[in-house]
Amino acid sequence: MFRARRRPAAFRRHASITPRRRNLLAHLVVSLLVTSAPVAAAPALADDAVPTIRTNQAYVEGLQRRTTLKTDDPVAVFAAVFGQLPDRVKVYPTENYYYFTFVLDGAPWNGNIRLDASDRDRGRLHFAYSEDLADWREETDVVHVALDQTNDVAVEKVERFLYRVTFRDKSVLFELNDLSGVTPPDGVLGPDEAFVGPIFDESGLRFFLIFNRRLKLFHYVLDETAPVPEQFVPEKSGRIVIGKRTGYGFFVDDRRQRRILVGVAFSNSRVNNYFDGPFDQLPDNFIEGDGFRDMIVSVAPELKGKIDRFGGWGEGEQRFMIAPYYYYQMPSELAAFDRCATDKRVPEANHYACFVVDEESQQRFVPVPRAIRELRGKGRKRR
Repeated sequence: MFRARRRPAAFRRHASITPRRRNLLAHLVVSLLVTSAPVAAAPALADDAVPTIRTNQAYVEGLQRRTTLKTDDPVAVFAAVFGQLPDRVKVYPTENYYYFTFVLDGAPWNGNIRLDASDRDRGRLHFAYSEDLADWREETDVVHVALDQTNDVAVEKVERFLYRVTFRDKSVLFELNDLSGVTPPDGVLGPDEAFVGPIFDESGLRFFLIFNRRLKLFHYVLDETAPVPEQFVPEKSGRIVIGKRTGYGFFVDDRRQRRILVGVAFSNSRVNNYFDGPFDQLPDNFIEGDGFRDMIVSVAPELKGKIDRFGGWGEGEQRFMIAPYYYYQMPSELAAFDRCATDKRVPEANHYACFVVDEESQQRFVPVPRAIRELRGKGRKRR
C-alpha cells in the first residue's frame, strides 16, 4: 500500500500517522508583518560573520503594530505579501515554494507563493495561507488559489531558473534554486542505486534522492558536498546521529561514506514546520522524461497509467509520498535501524532495506525496518 500527499501545498496530505495528525502547507522562510515597511533585500552571505541576533523587543513591538487585512480575500492577502517583497527573491526549496509568515491582530499566519514546475510556464502561480498550526488546537483552514492573468498576475519565464512575476504595477524576479550541477560524489551510490535528483529542503539541508532498483525503495542521503548547517549528536552506538537544529536522524553508513535519513521528529511533522522532512521538496526542476514515474510504478504497480512524470494524479492534487523514514517520538526509537544493520540474520543483499519502514510502523509508533519485517514474514511461512 502506498501513501499519497496533497499537491499543491494548500491541500493537506493524507493523515498517515494518526487520525488527527496535523498536515499543513506552510513553513517559515521569510517573516512579514502586514502593513509594515517593505522587506529589504537580504545582505550577501559573508564568511566568518558573527551570528545574527533576534530580539524579544523586535518581536513584541511587531505585535503592537496595528494591522488590518481581509483574510477571506486571497487576492488582498497576495497583494499585501507581494507588495512587501524586494525586486528579486531566491526560492531555495526544490518544489519551488517561497514561504512567508505574518502576524495579524496577535495571531500568527503562514503561507507560500509557489511556481509549480507543472504549470508555471503556462503563466500560473499558486498562493496559499492559513493560521499557524499548534499542538493544542484544531487543524486550521487553508486558503489556496491559482493566480494568473485573470487576477492581474503575469508569470514570465526569463531563464530556466528565473521567472518574473508581475502583479498590477510591481514586478519581482523569482530565482529558483539551480542545482543542475549537483550530483553524488564517487562512491556514494551503490551498484543497484540510481540518482533521482538533488533536493534542497526548507530546513536548509540538502539531500540526494536515491532509488534502489533491486529493492525498489527510496533513500534521502545527506548532501555533504556543500557546507552542512547542522551539528550532530551521536546516539549510543555512534551510527545514529541527530541534528541539534532539525531533529533529523541519520544512519552513518559503514559501507559507503554517506548518511541516510532514517528519522524525523513527530512533533515537527504534526505542526508541519521547517523540519517535517524532505518528502515535500522533491527535485521537480530536474526530473526529465518518465524515469521517475517508472521508479514509482515499480514500487506501486497499481499506479501504472494513472500518474504523471512527477508522480501526481487527480489534476495534480495528489502525489505519491516518498517518506521512507520514521517519525519518532524519542530519539532512542531510531536504534531499531542500527540493530537491523548489525543483525546477522539479514542477508547482505537486503541490507539497505534496514533503513525503510512501512505504514504499519508509523501508525503504531513501533519502528520495524522492512528487512526485519520480511524476516518475520518468512518465519511465519515456515510454520
